[in-house]
Amino acid sequence: MKITPEFLNKYNKTGPRYTSYPPATSFNTNFTAADYIPAVIKSNAQYPESISIYIHIPFCPQLCHFCGCNTTAFESAAKIRRYIDCILKEIDTVAQHIDKSRKVSQIHWGGGTPNSINFDYLAEITEKIKSLFQFTENPEIAIECSPAYLTMEDIDRLAVIGFNRVSMGIQDFNPEVLKAINRRPPKFPIEQVMERLRQNNFKGINLDLVYGLPLQTLESFKQNVEKAIVLSPDRIVTFSYAHVPWVNPNQKKMDETHMADPEEKLQMLLAGYEIMTNKGYEAIGMDHFAKPTDNLAIAKHNKNLHRNFQGYCTRETTGQVYAFGTSSISQLWGTYAQNIKNLHHYMDAIEATGLATERGYSLTNEEIIIREVINQVMCNGYLNFEEIAQHLKCSAGEIIAVTGYHPSKLDPFIEDGLVEIIDNNIHVSADGMFVVRNIAMLFDPFLGSTDSQFSKTV
Repeated sequence: MKITPEFLNKYNKTGPRYTSYPPATSFNTNFTAADYIPAVIKSNAQYPESISIYIHIPFCPQLCHFCGCNTTAFESAAKIRRYIDCILKEIDTVAQHIDKSRKVSQIHWGGGTPNSINFDYLAEITEKIKSLFQFTENPEIAIECSPAYLTMEDIDRLAVIGFNRVSMGIQDFNPEVLKAINRRPPKFPIEQVMERLRQNNFKGINLDLVYGLPLQTLESFKQNVEKAIVLSPDRIVTFSYAHVPWVNPNQKKMDETHMADPEEKLQMLLAGYEIMTNKGYEAIGMDHFAKPTDNLAIAKHNKNLHRNFQGYCTRETTGQVYAFGTSSISQLWGTYAQNIKNLHHYMDAIEATGLATERGYSLTNEEIIIREVINQVMCNGYLNFEEIAQHLKCSAGEIIAVTGYHPSKLDPFIEDGLVEIIDNNIHVSADGMFVVRNIAMLFDPFLGSTDSQFSKTV
């Protein structure tokens, strides 16, 4: 690897994350609940046929200072019960418009802290979904967990409910760092948690780390990565902490003087990459790592990796996403629809109508083409215009025209050894994946037509 902090700084410009295309900054309030149901009905005849479901649980017993998720501190048991009832009603409302011959291939629970509420609620919602839909043979049912609220009995119960994948928000193994970000330490040693998960035949265990938090240093982050590798999870994720106190006022409670500067954060990024790839983990994008036997690594090698708001996934498991709960975003073939972010307003809307769409976006045919191109570049580091044309039932020439592509646009990346063009196909190198957002931006003809403000690309 020839990447250095100095090299990355050359490309460290502002740009979309491309979790979706167009980015969520393009969503608008002209799209309402009245537009969502027709979009759901239309999605029944669109690709992919399978169904992904996202459930958002916006509750945490204690709010971490660094977190930018849409969550709230526990208010009362009655409030949580009311919220669960709203989720159930929303599922009922949307499900009646979904073709029941379609099957659920993926369910993802996020938050907030989904494992901090009564597990009877998890079972109740899961049973509701099972009563309304058929499932594929091996569906992925995943949950984001904080180890601070996870017991051995909880793990057993998750398995009984049907969960088979878990992502644990470790963030940092150092208790002092956790204290600095107002995060509770794990209830049980992570080694015991991992063992219990394996005893319950979880097919996927993810560990999430964050770099750039108060009190972290380059050496301490290296130690975090080494410890995570010893635990041997299927996947490890290293998220870069974004310090934006003007957006998230809670971050003002942390001591900025004890945070790594941009240079040290880049060194953390590079160190984590080097350690994990040297230990046999496959790099997925620039911050996800998976064992070679994991289905993400296999999908990457098959050029079949995909991405949505819940993270990287495979084409086999990922369907069109129907999302439930406050702030959740549905990702259909031609539509994005986001629910109301405010918890109480969301519940009021659901109780009144069964829907709570606050904003969204309907894609044009051109935007669908651009989305597929950017997704291929971002996920697989590869672009074959003929393959995409076959998938979208159009011509390669149309794709090139819509994206405004010309080989000369890639010249700077080719000169730096980040991209190759072989038989008219574009291949992004391992080093190029560090700046893949910059490469993807070349295929976004509308990038300069909005006033949206984006984060740095590295």
